[in-house]
Amino acid sequence: MEKIMEINGIVNGFVWGPPMLTLLVGTGIWLTLYLGFPQLRYFGASMKEVLGKIRQKSSSEGSISSFAAMATALAATVGTGNIAGVATALHLGGPGALVWMLLSAFFGMTTKFCEVTLAVHYREKDEQGNFRGGTMYILEKALNMKWLAMIFALFAFLASFGIGNMVQANSTAEGMAMAFGVPHMYTAVALAIIVGLVVWGGLTRIATVTVYLVPFMAVFYIVGALIVLMNNASEIPHAISLAMQGAFGDPQAIPGAFAGWAVKEGVKRGIARGVFSNEAGLGSAPMVHSAARVDHPVRQGFYGIFEVFIDTFIICTLTATTIMTSGVLLGEPTLTGAQLSLAAFQSSLGAPGTMILSLGLSLFALSTILGWYWYGETALVYLFGSSKMVIMPFKVLWIVLILFGAWGGGTLLNSLWDLSDTLNGLMAAPNLIGLVLLSKELKRLVKDFDGKIKSGELLK
Repeated sequence: MEKIMEINGIVNGFVWGPPMLTLLVGTGIWLTLYLGFPQLRYFGASMKEVLGKIRQKSSSEGSISSFAAMATALAATVGTGNIAGVATALHLGGPGALVWMLLSAFFGMTTKFCEVTLAVHYREKDEQGNFRGGTMYILEKALNMKWLAMIFALFAFLASFGIGNMVQANSTAEGMAMAFGVPHMYTAVALAIIVGLVVWGGLTRIATVTVYLVPFMAVFYIVGALIVLMNNASEIPHAISLAMQGAFGDPQAIPGAFAGWAVKEGVKRGIARGVFSNEAGLGSAPMVHSAARVDHPVRQGFYGIFEVFIDTFIICTLTATTIMTSGVLLGEPTLTGAQLSLAAFQSSLGAPGTMILSLGLSLFALSTILGWYWYGETALVYLFGSSKMVIMPFKVLWIVLILFGAWGGGTLLNSLWDLSDTLNGLMAAPNLIGLVLLSKELKRLVKDFDGKIKSGELLK
């Protein structure tokens, strides 16, 4: 294990290092320019689409509604990275990391728009009648690169057990223990039963649960964070100033070579944690969006824009600003991860702050388990088919691993997190290759959608 983790450290340094981060952001910049800033042109339409379709039925072909697909994708996207990941980025990269997180998310809105659009365009039905899609189907059907598609599916399948299951189960148990003193054993059993009841019903039941869970947990956490910010309102201008100085370097505030190092760390940590949080460019969310009932692939892409906006521009920004305005970032330099976020809520709200943050962490982790189950199953189906002999053992294993994850801790879970973090990042390379090579197809789809909207063939 020690040797494996040593190799993993080297690979992880590349996966989340400058070359891959440049590819991630560079792809977003290229697609933004090539497609004419779709995240701006379609922003209003995406807000109207999402908020207007919460209860609206669609007659288009698909397994679940567009809103349910987005809720399931957000369930997987909005997770511990929004609390622990953002805090870690600030701890290691300073306040400037927030600025780079937001800049990368701006281009990430286009990246996610594109990967969702292509996933719906190239989706197909499996033997059970469920719609399946995602990077692996795009690579095989559009580019005839089945070997690369299988590599992506393998990375996604393996990553799901750690980053989508055991470490999230442990975060749920930790949150319940901090907030209410519930022993890990009780949380483990309850969580296994709840998740088992949900995933046994397939994508339809997962989507039904996440449609209610995701809005509730998002509003719950956002309101709590806003209360903290209102209590520290006088510190907001100073926090913004620190973020801008840290992002671009202030020779007077950060003299000499240290200024260059600080800016470099801010860029690296901000972009890395931003991508890790909103998953733009990783190719995960398209696996559930491909099941949506929608009249045109580009329309479903609107939901990708909305996802990144809510995840990074709203939730991650709120986490970062609560930390910066509370004073714990400089006052408690040894704290990082969820403990740093917890200290920010505690310093402002006391015991209620602990409960809000801890319960938010638990809900975020639970939702990630549900969303990532579908990603793991979709990758498995691509590799081995959709027979019950394949899917049923996976469901059982998923539930069993939740028990171990919530119950366990220490070195094993830390190692699993590191390994899954690397696998999650490795998913990006095949996905980005597909996006770049299919740029012309994306432009064709966008032009087709705009033309049909203009002619009245499709409703706005």
